Amino acid sequence: MSFKTTVIRHQNMVEGLFALEPQIDVLVDQIDAALANGNKVLFFGNGGSAADAQHLAAEFVVRYYKQRVPLAAIALTTDTSILTAHGNDYSFDTIFDRQIQALAKPGDIAIGLSTSGNSGNVINGLTVAKDACCWTCAFTGQSGGQLLSQVDSCIQVPSDETARVQEGHIIIGHWLCEALDQRLDAE
Repeated sequence: MSFKTTVIRHQNMVEGLFALEPQIDVLVDQIDAALANGNKVLFFGNGGSAADAQHLAAEFVVRYYKQRVPLAAIALTTDTSILTAHGNDYSFDTIFDRQIQALAKPGDIAIGLSTSGNSGNVINGLTVAKDACCWTCAFTGQSGGQLLSQVDSCIQVPSDETARVQEGHIIIGHWLCEALDQRLDAE
């Protein structure tokens, strides 16, 4: 496969993101309101999506472009002791559940990243988050998978190719950071 072919597939995915703007605007509104009320954002996913969850939580807490107050966010993928203890004592399918039970409070935002939309532990985590009265959002690929019908908002990157979906998730995450930075500037 040539570099040009890869870039064209990336370009097609990026062009498809424009249709998601209304959903992203709703997500920005939800996060902005949650943060204003003293709530936080919980990010989680597996593999590359775990790394993306950590990346986005870091952008919230540290900064994106501008100096600003830290935004309350945490990636549930970073504590190896919790992850390995839970995986050993319980199940990998519920690896995010207890963290959400321990950390989530009503009004928080839970964002689960799953390129397929079918990751069992992300599905379970978002279900537990919804039970904890969190607003739930999934970042998925084109089909949305099982998460499509189980969350308050499913943001479906227009691709079935894992790499393109992950690239789309980061673009959306950066878009989200820029919008939140702009809102903070306006206040």
